[in-house]
Amino acid sequence: MKLALLLAAPLFAHAAIPWDFKALSRTPRVFEAKTEEPGVHAVYFESVPFHGKPTRVFAYYGIPSGVKLPAMVLVHGGGGTAFAEWVRLWNQRGYAAIAMDTCGNVPEKAPPDKPWSPQKKHHENGGPEGWGGFTHIDDATADQWTYHAVAAVVLAHSLLRSFPEVDRGRIGLTGISWGGYLTDIVSGVDPRFRFAAPVYGCGFLGEDSAWLKNFAALGKDRAEKWLSLWDPSVYLPNGKMPMLWVTGTNDFAYPFPSLQKSYRLGKGARTLSIRVRMPHGHPQGAKPEEIAAFAASVLRHGVPLARITVTERDSIRYRSRSRIVKAELNYTMDSGRWQDRKWETVPAQLETGAGRATAGIPQGATAWFFNLIDDRGLVVSSEHRTN
Repeated sequence: MKLALLLAAPLFAHAAIPWDFKALSRTPRVFEAKTEEPGVHAVYFESVPFHGKPTRVFAYYGIPSGVKLPAMVLVHGGGGTAFAEWVRLWNQRGYAAIAMDTCGNVPEKAPPDKPWSPQKKHHENGGPEGWGGFTHIDDATADQWTYHAVAAVVLAHSLLRSFPEVDRGRIGLTGISWGGYLTDIVSGVDPRFRFAAPVYGCGFLGEDSAWLKNFAALGKDRAEKWLSLWDPSVYLPNGKMPMLWVTGTNDFAYPFPSLQKSYRLGKGARTLSIRVRMPHGHPQGAKPEEIAAFAASVLRHGVPLARITVTERDSIRYRSRSRIVKAELNYTMDSGRWQDRKWETVPAQLETGAGRATAGIPQGATAWFFNLIDDRGLVVSSEHRTN
């Protein structure tokens, strides 16, 4: 089956949003949780019903000392859960933060030497288990995984906004892998966020992604139903906030063409940060300093990442308040699966006075993009181009 034929993105661009955003914007009821992690608080909060029964979502939150703090909502990916370590990371940066579990699970205390690998189990008041919910596409919309996961993110945001120490006008969102997928959707559902930073995750999953076999197994009609309800391409056009897209060239799940079509949909400013062969994982997706700098620029008037203003075949133009110290051309001579392509990196000629970088495109290159690196070591990327 040619799965690219399953979904033409404009087909569902005006689909109704299935969530009751007004209800999700209210502060949820909170319940005690017994899980303990140093430096953070553990709670359950009430979420949307599952098969008619109330559900609760587990979350860690942390608030450093201060008043009217900026804050972050943190969304885990496949195999993950609410990570106390992630909350602590943002607390150390001076932000309040909340990380929720999106699969009805509750984590155990993580080993000190493995803070990103806590054991977890499904709790009695949990909603549907992840990921993707492909086999549940015939269930009621409100009983499917993406519906519950997005609701959990929005409700976590509502809870975070209720804390008196938090400046509700300065809250950002980031998520990793499936959490990046959810971040994409939430960017078009919850306009209260000041920015969104998806890591790896994107839309157009029926055209190219790690889940083509899942869609093939569903058959054309059921695959189209899933995509019309839950593909991020349905919701990204609603988003007006600035977005930072972080990924690697060979990501196994979310390849370049789907990523590019996704980041072009939002109405807000977009910034790309793409590293050659960036590993796929929770610690790798949580720690890029580009996300911290992007958050600081939006929420704290910090120095922003460089902005690429023009992308041509063999050059880019840019503006930057930080000093650009290096420019690179990344290219591949390979065709076929994007996940398998070998990428090479060569220096590009940098003209800082003109705000320009140029490079000869090697004969036979099938795809390429530029990276700018500033004096903080932060990477900003151009869109990729193809022959």
